[in-house]
Amino acid sequence: MKPQELKSLDRRMTEFLTDLLAPMGRSERRNWARVYLEGLLLDGERKSIEPIASRIPGADVQALRQFVGQSPWAVEEVQRRLALKMVDLLSEPEVWIIDDTSFPKAGKHSVGVARQYCGALGKVANCQVAVTLHWSSDEASCPLGWRLYLPRGWIEDPQQASGVKLPPGTEYKTKTELALELIDQMLRWELPPLPVVADTFYGNDFGFREELRERHLSYAVAVEPSTVVWTNDPKVPLPPPKRMGRPRKYPPPGSLLAPQDLLTVAQQVPASQWSNVAWREGTKGTQRSRYARVKVWAAHRWQAREPIKRVPEWLLIDWPAKETKPVKYWLAQLGSRPPGMRHFVKIARARWRIELDYRELKDELGLDHFEGRHWLGWHHHVTLVSIAYAFLRSEQLRNKKNSWYDIATSAQESAEGAD
Repeated sequence: MKPQELKSLDRRMTEFLTDLLAPMGRSERRNWARVYLEGLLLDGERKSIEPIASRIPGADVQALRQFVGQSPWAVEEVQRRLALKMVDLLSEPEVWIIDDTSFPKAGKHSVGVARQYCGALGKVANCQVAVTLHWSSDEASCPLGWRLYLPRGWIEDPQQASGVKLPPGTEYKTKTELALELIDQMLRWELPPLPVVADTFYGNDFGFREELRERHLSYAVAVEPSTVVWTNDPKVPLPPPKRMGRPRKYPPPGSLLAPQDLLTVAQQVPASQWSNVAWREGTKGTQRSRYARVKVWAAHRWQAREPIKRVPEWLLIDWPAKETKPVKYWLAQLGSRPPGMRHFVKIARARWRIELDYRELKDELGLDHFEGRHWLGWHHHVTLVSIAYAFLRSEQLRNKKNSWYDIATSAQESAEGAD
């Protein structure tokens, strides 16, 4: 964004930020928040503190560093207000998207950095990884929550933890546990619950899907072809009790039929059950494929003796007519009665928006440009980037032809519109 463009949005930006920045308290904090946000929005190759200060007249590098890296403003309350604002702003709610993104790092001293799989580079490398939850409508999406993944080494090394000022009592949590934390945070904030969509890293986890069901949340998550399922209820009645000994608690070994992998299930679907579905208009035209759905029971640890609560899920299969095998599978629970096939496919396929979010957050707003090392600074930075992104989304909706967006957001604008 050019300086003149940003200046023309000054009043609307002030209105957008007023309630969001209020939890920061002191006026100087709100001032430096505005400066930092303007630096993120303005054109420039780097969006770290020194380049930002060089682009904003009157900006002070040390003051910005103190504000972003050390100032004790309420991160969670700012994020809560942003979440509620965006939920109100984005029309036609569709899904919550769970995913994670990586930040390549040259050094090893920034919080959370370790040699781990880096999606941004497509290989194992030095990087940070964050789990995120995004609210998505049919028109737009926006990150609402962040969790920085901390490899075990950061938890087990007190000196390293102290060096980046980890909060006392910080415990190791898997990415799946961090995702569930984010979901619980949204429920605690009383955001309207939406179907959860996620890639195979989360979808393959039987426990993750079980946790979603316990929270009474719908979901449609991708799973690997190696997943095994039954197409009939696997519950096996216990044999009659013996005259001697303890009564049996579990079915005897071998009483369960062997489950099938997903390709085998797909090959057994009758031709009459396949539907050609167009699920969105993309840059390359209409996105269309052939889909079928089958009721299944996941066979996670099916040979284990301990009981596992097994419930029916819908298996959605994407098998283009020209392909020799399916290209994608999802497991879903979307209420007692599944939606129509097109709506089902749209929900399962909705994760594409998060890739656009990540690209714009990094390329346009410097999400991965933060150079600070500390826990608090990282969380301040991603929160401010989220605010900048949300403001851009609001402006895009405002300018969209036939948008529902209420342009008259203030008494002054309402009066102008009446002239």
